[in-house]
Amino acid sequence: MTAVALVVAAGRGERLGSDGPKAFVVLGGKPLLQWSVDVLLGVVDEVVVALPRGDRHARRSFELSMPVGAYSDVQVEPTCGLAGPTGLIGLMDDPASFYEPDRLEAQLIWFRAGHVEYRFPNRVPPGAAIEALTVTAEVCSEAPLHDADWPSDISVWINDVHLGAWTCPGDFGGTRGRLTPSWWDERDSQFGVLKRWRVSREGSTIDGVDLSDTTIVRFGLRPGQPISLRLGIHPDAANVGGLNLFGRGFGNYPQDVTLRIEYDLAGDGPDEGAAAVSSA
Repeated sequence: MTAVALVVAAGRGERLGSDGPKAFVVLGGKPLLQWSVDVLLGVVDEVVVALPRGDRHARRSFELSMPVGAYSDVQVEPTCGLAGPTGLIGLMDDPASFYEPDRLEAQLIWFRAGHVEYRFPNRVPPGAAIEALTVTAEVCSEAPLHDADWPSDISVWINDVHLGAWTCPGDFGGTRGRLTPSWWDERDSQFGVLKRWRVSREGSTIDGVDLSDTTIVRFGLRPGQPISLRLGIHPDAANVGGLNLFGRGFGNYPQDVTLRIEYDLAGDGPDEGAAAVSSA
């Protein structure tokens, strides 16, 4: 059974000093609506947001979900490994294990240095203009066992363009992740934090906070051409603390790596309705 939550986001924000919808008022670096969606995605499968009528043309979007083990390219250094629902995949600290066929079943991958790269299909209709891309993933640093004080500069690239790095403070454990299977040792990494990178024509942000001036026009997006997404540690990173990347069966959030594509179609008119945000 699929659990769905409905968020009504049609109220105005005058009392909060905003001319637009209250749900879009920024608090703590991201919109109020995003705070609600992030919490709900930890306990339900899908969030449906009821949006107000817009005074401009509608922006359309869709979301693609990629299993963490379905990468198209990988370069990693130990410590490293992959874990599935019932056990390890391949060998510990063996980069060759990242080529095992069973990697597609991975629910957690980790490495001290390097990257994994995914390719998402570009399903935008002909003639549409991509206006923004949003990447969402549950991540943390990679320390021996776990260590809350283990900073790591985690980077995102789209079509080989570096968006910027976010410094994760540590590798989180001590409490079993909500989805982490019972066979996984409690002393090891248990969960990450759900991070959201967004790039538009205005620049790049992470959780609504400015990250860099990289804009979407730099990606050279073309109809029918895949969109590459790379997550990892930049070779010049100040804090080389590794990466844990959690799938839907590990950590605290039932989702894989997701890419949300926002686009405009010529001739769109004012619109209102519901937008679905899925953890699937």
